[in-house]
Amino acid sequence: MNKQLISVDPEIHSGAPVFAGTRVPIKTLFDHLEAGDSLEVFLDDFPSVSRDVAVAVLEEAHAALLPDAHPA
Repeated sequence: MNKQLISVDPEIHSGAPVFAGTRVPIKTLFDHLEAGDSLEVFLDDFPSVSRDVAVAVLEEAHAALLPDAHPA
């Protein structure tokens, strides 16, 4: 987990991973995307998260999951 992107602190959201320097849970980004919202909608709803950081978190999640993916 990239500590420049993601912070885990028991004092913030009971230790749920958040975007570093914010109180916005990472899960909220995935919830928005799962609901069919665009990245733009998420960024509009949470202006404390920059586009660069949100994209970097998505890329990191992709890279973490890719090695375990099975071909379709």
